[in-house]
Amino acid sequence: MKTGFVFGKFLPLHTGHLALIDFASRHCDLLYVIICYTSSEPIDGAIRENWLLSTYYNHPQIRIIAFEYDEQILPNSSESSEEISKIWSETFKKIVPEAEIVFTSEKYGDYVASFMGIAHIMYDEYRLKTPISATAIRNNPFLHWDEIAPVARSFFIKKIVLIGTESTGKSTLANRLADYFHTTVVPEMARDIIEKTEECTYNDLTKIAALHATTITERLPPANKLLIVDTDIKTTQSYSLFLFGKELQVEKWIEEANRFDLYLFLEPDCDFVQDGTRLPADDRLRLSIHHKEFYLGHGIDLQYINGTWGQRFEKAVDIIRKRFFIE
Repeated sequence: MKTGFVFGKFLPLHTGHLALIDFASRHCDLLYVIICYTSSEPIDGAIRENWLLSTYYNHPQIRIIAFEYDEQILPNSSESSEEISKIWSETFKKIVPEAEIVFTSEKYGDYVASFMGIAHIMYDEYRLKTPISATAIRNNPFLHWDEIAPVARSFFIKKIVLIGTESTGKSTLANRLADYFHTTVVPEMARDIIEKTEECTYNDLTKIAALHATTITERLPPANKLLIVDTDIKTTQSYSLFLFGKELQVEKWIEEANRFDLYLFLEPDCDFVQDGTRLPADDRLRLSIHHKEFYLGHGIDLQYINGTWGQRFEKAVDIIRKRFFIE
């Protein structure tokens, strides 16, 4: 039985890595994929390990190994170095002592193989089949979106939340933005739990928070570069103080799901539509001030959206394009 290995940082996992791994798996019976990572890198090693495990969960001949190393002991280099390859080859002998073949797309593969006394099979040395690099992706993930491994794309998705008081067009604008940017939307969940704001209870808010966070988590992977979210946990917590004078405590996973890259605050300078479920007009304005003070009090940077319905859409699109360099 032929045993081989592939190694790399997979920072992030991209189509070139997948092509190399698939190629290697066709040339041996058992393939080890070694993720070499340090704690100082921009993407946690456990995340990268999960990407590979998720991608190859149905391939028993492919084994994933996460290896955390110390750069003071095992140095890095963007160039092929015999000296560095010799140091790493000693480590690889310990991690995969049964390896007979190493697969790479770099000249250093020859050095590693020589020091280990095994074979080296080169794949796409000049990057003609998959002309992409992890550095280029990290520098501009949206420009190289199709080259990012599907399982890794959600890491780079930018999450945008629309917040504000009642009847400011959040739901309509969220759907328009999702359509415009060809992505998914997370709707407000309050109406799934309660019919009228005035009938809301504290326990209702805890249910809303959990349902909303679950939906954010579920709709993140299929999103296209951006995820548009109507309302977030901070709004729900602000409601709790506004309606009950009581802080809303939530679990850590809910807080984690509600971390956003852009907060669009919709001002109430638009017609108030009372659909029978909302607070009275005066309370609506008081709630807007309360929400704004709550967010600013938590040090959150708000981008303000006002004007007519059409102007709100145009302003939101302009802010999103400029913030995330979207053409």
